[in-house]
Amino acid sequence: MYNSLKKNDHFTVEITDMGMDGEGIGKYEGMTFFIKDAVVGDTIEAAVTKLKKNYGYARLVKVLKASPDRVEPRCPVAKACGGCQMQALSYEKQLELKQRKVYDVLHRIGGFSDDLLQQVMEPVVGMSEPFRYRNKAQFPVGYDKDQQIVTGFYAARSHRIVPVEDCLLGVEDNQEILEIITGYMRKNGVEPYDEETHRGLVRHILIRKGFTSGQIMVCLVINGSYLPQEEKLCQALSVIPGMESISININTRNTNVILGEETKCIWGQPYITDVIHRVKEKDPQTYEQMGQQVEFEISPRSFYQVNPVQTEKLYSLALEYAGLTGQETVWDLYCGIGTISLFLAKEAKQVYGVEIIPEAIEDAKRNASRNEIRNVEFFVGKAEEVVPEWMEEQSESIRHPDVIVVDPPRKGCDIACLNTMLLARPERIVYVSCDPATLARDLKILCGEGYELKHVRPVDQFCHSGHVETVVLLSKVQK
Repeated sequence: MYNSLKKNDHFTVEITDMGMDGEGIGKYEGMTFFIKDAVVGDTIEAAVTKLKKNYGYARLVKVLKASPDRVEPRCPVAKACGGCQMQALSYEKQLELKQRKVYDVLHRIGGFSDDLLQQVMEPVVGMSEPFRYRNKAQFPVGYDKDQQIVTGFYAARSHRIVPVEDCLLGVEDNQEILEIITGYMRKNGVEPYDEETHRGLVRHILIRKGFTSGQIMVCLVINGSYLPQEEKLCQALSVIPGMESISININTRNTNVILGEETKCIWGQPYITDVIHRVKEKDPQTYEQMGQQVEFEISPRSFYQVNPVQTEKLYSLALEYAGLTGQETVWDLYCGIGTISLFLAKEAKQVYGVEIIPEAIEDAKRNASRNEIRNVEFFVGKAEEVVPEWMEEQSESIRHPDVIVVDPPRKGCDIACLNTMLLARPERIVYVSCDPATLARDLKILCGEGYELKHVRPVDQFCHSGHVETVVLLSKVQK
């Protein structure tokens, strides 16, 4: 494709779409450009930063005509920080884009017809207040240009820390906690970790808060085995209302992985607790709590959804789609710490959960015991490897469950896992997805082998980012 542009050339372009990372998308001379900080509906002056054969990247130079959906970000560092990619776009437009993204991907990759998608797709589930929703934050620690200790978030596609004193997506407690820790570091000569030299001690600060319980956990990820004067830090943090757990996580490796394998509790208990409720929709965006709830223990390394308000809606949708009456056998693949499994168990006859991470299964078993749920059993292993062998050893009732719930990572289901589900032939499959593209790919396979699409509903789990979760119900075609 011929294009006259070269690197650093300026051009005028209208933004017609937005990508999954929140970048604006527009076409110039037949070439598609991805432009950070531009929003759909803008007409802008842009400068080329990188050119590929059929597409390119550019930076926003000037907004020539602002989109009617452009808003002023509430966060003063939203543009520099890599955490929020879409805060300059109205929340209503964000929801519209996410709904359309799921629709378009299911049509383009999944091959589902417009007529079918218009029948099965339900409105995206958003938030009435899309700020202060995160129950977990991980702050890198470093020096600024004046050699002052700073905490914050990485700029997009870099490891340069953008100082953030109060992230508007996180809880307000974070700011006080960060100030206490950086103050302790300055007074006691504790240095932040330097990724280039691999020297220094404190790498990250992880903070979690139970939205229902109000309990707070702080974990310092360190390049060493102990914190100097740790009792002074614990004393300062312990006065914060709700503080229940202070720990260190040891990570001495030269890696981008935040948490190491070993965690030591240095004050309080090694976990906090929180509660997830079953909720019922009253109107497209309003939910009310029902009687059912499950309490969870959460450790620093536990996987636990970061948006508890939307998690209750997400899991309640999965339960609704499962259509349980109390007589069903259910499999929960990629079950994590048992968050969905335990809700399923309250409404099913028997639930079996499968997960590759041993620590997660231990958490799941403790959570089942904590809630006195006895009709659930958990197994360690890759779903795509363990389940087929497991199926061969089980009775007919288990081998052919009534419902399979699957909540895979971003890469979607392994083909062996899909084949296992097809072999099991459950009446219903509930698919919880965090990536529309791999969802569409997997649904195409399942629907090509005897299942039909019944319901699709996006859930905005990560407001102001390009990510979207989706809950899908598949039903076995009756012959």
